[in-house]
Amino acid sequence: MNRRKVLAGSIATLALLASACTGTGGSAEGADAEAPDDPSEVKGSITVLTHRTDLVQDGTMKKYAAEFNKTYPGVEVEFDGLTDYEGEVKIRMNTENYGDVLMIPAVIEKKDYPKFFASLGTKAERGAKYRFTDYSTVDGKVYGQSPVGVVPGFIYNKKVWSRAGVTDWPTTPAEFLDDLRAIKSKTDAVPYYTNFKDMWPLTQWTNVNGSVGCDTGATTELAEGDPWAEGADLRVGDTLLHDIVGGGLAEKDPTTTNWEGSKPKLAKGEIATMWLGSWAVVQMRDAAKQAGTDPADIGFMPFPAQKDGAFCAVTSPDYQQAVNVNSDHKEAARAWIDWFTDESGYAAANLALSPLKDAPLPDVLQPYEEKGVKLIDLDDSKGAEVKSIDNRSEVGIYKPDYRQELVDLARGARGGGLDDFLADLGERWAEARNSLGS
Repeated sequence: MNRRKVLAGSIATLALLASACTGTGGSAEGADAEAPDDPSEVKGSITVLTHRTDLVQDGTMKKYAAEFNKTYPGVEVEFDGLTDYEGEVKIRMNTENYGDVLMIPAVIEKKDYPKFFASLGTKAERGAKYRFTDYSTVDGKVYGQSPVGVVPGFIYNKKVWSRAGVTDWPTTPAEFLDDLRAIKSKTDAVPYYTNFKDMWPLTQWTNVNGSVGCDTGATTELAEGDPWAEGADLRVGDTLLHDIVGGGLAEKDPTTTNWEGSKPKLAKGEIATMWLGSWAVVQMRDAAKQAGTDPADIGFMPFPAQKDGAFCAVTSPDYQQAVNVNSDHKEAARAWIDWFTDESGYAAANLALSPLKDAPLPDVLQPYEEKGVKLIDLDDSKGAEVKSIDNRSEVGIYKPDYRQELVDLARGARGGGLDDFLADLGERWAEARNSLGS
């Protein structure tokens, strides 16, 4: 969605957050947010914290609230759109006042979810209906629900790629690099755009994990092995990013990139390619409409790797909505989450993968379906361990810092070689894993 930069949380911050909410939150730990039986009886005013500042500003969220009120007339919904969502919510969560409904910040460790959020039900009951329940399950209870699923891929301008003579999706990183070289030599477009300055787009590269090797156990591999071992998914992805920048196939000065500005540039063919996710397609198509270009020029392709002759792409949740464990209106907050997930049409409006298991694939994924791209759901049972190792190692696979360093390395802004850089990441990861007893 309209994602913003994710700020790194230090170990000290995590400790502070883990001890927060010692008042009502401490006594409310393990509380449930029950689904209402009678919508007409649900009352209260709730505040929804959201990273979708664009939808708050253009009135779209108010329209959703108006539709919600047709079913729940006794609930008043207010929205608080936060530009630096992670940074601001992280501070608020040192108090009990962090809205009634919020997106679970990345800085919160999964084991601490019961301290901050009310349960939405058991994994068994919710898992029968929804995708992604593993990602917010603690001790058999689910604490968050994403309203959309996302699939990683390269957003690209079809017209630019065609002008360069490329009509088929590349199947290897080497082919992908050759295609970018053709774009550079035959068009005026920037072959690849890093969005370095806004930072958070670089975190999207972690979604190559599982997509490269077509492995549903990729998260377990992160917990138990070296993510940058020869042939490992993250090493393949990070090497490609390094080689794109090192080969002069990205923008000249990454420190001057602009996320909002990149949308019309890609729509107009000034940028050829960006690694993001299916959530970004609708934004790029909207930018094309505003720029007076054809939205159909916006394409979406998987990572250039195949297993047994087929591409793979992992499915994963976007931000997950949760109920503040301290909320005085948990029933109303739960009603909003259920309605927004099931009834709002938000996933369809964003051309996103629905979290409802029986929902059809969005139009944006039709090329994936037609070309036999396998969509795989990762086993996230080791997800909490991975996040703990990541925080202890201070590598930050879900944060932008190390990939900014990788880009700086590739463009000559810092010394060293790629092999040594990735080996250092692997050593820090192993030390953290061993110290945690994983």
